Amino acid sequence: MNLQRFAAKELVLMKREYLILEETGGSPTDGAMSAISDEAILHSSQERPSLFGVLVDRYQAPFLRLAQRVVRERTAAEDVVQEAFLKIYRYAHSFKKGQDRKFSSWAYKIVMNTAITHYHKLRKREWLLPDPAVSGMDPTADEARVQYKEAVLERETQAVVGSVLDVMPEELRSLLKAYYLEDKSYKTIAEAENMSMGALKMKLFRARRLFRKLIT
Repeated sequence: MNLQRFAAKELVLMKREYLILEETGGSPTDGAMSAISDEAILHSSQERPSLFGVLVDRYQAPFLRLAQRVVRERTAAEDVVQEAFLKIYRYAHSFKKGQDRKFSSWAYKIVMNTAITHYHKLRKREWLLPDPAVSGMDPTADEARVQYKEAVLERETQAVVGSVLDVMPEELRSLLKAYYLEDKSYKTIAEAENMSMGALKMKLFRARRLFRKLIT
């Protein structure tokens, strides 16, 4: 059984246990669970695996959107999410909540890394195949092949950057886009956001630090 199938089976079992516990009064209701933090549920799921189904319900849709932005295929994105949930559960013991460390940031990073790894595997298979646009051509074929691979890498980079920006807070995301993607000056951004130059630089520093955490 491959990892994706194993992950899918495990997640189905967890959710089934959770539903059974609800029906028999062995688990809090949905209303009660909504008031419990992700971190508390993750910790409790180590003793009661059925509770992990709550996190699956909360995050399956946003995780799937993120994965699909990277791998570009619905089926592949579903495989990524299943594998990521399995990793989250398996390594839950290593998660330690800190002042600037939330379950959502930690989990999104796992999804992102899993999606990127999956994307690289898919593209590696494509690169191993002869490119019909350049195979069997004259000596310029090598140059064309290099250009083709550079174009693929560029699209890949854009997809990853876009996916990371999507999970960042709106304020920090907009500042990064304005400064790096739209090439606006500090002065222009500060005036548009109605903030001092010092405040802008501090927020850009925080945005860059968060971006590095999410992408590495």
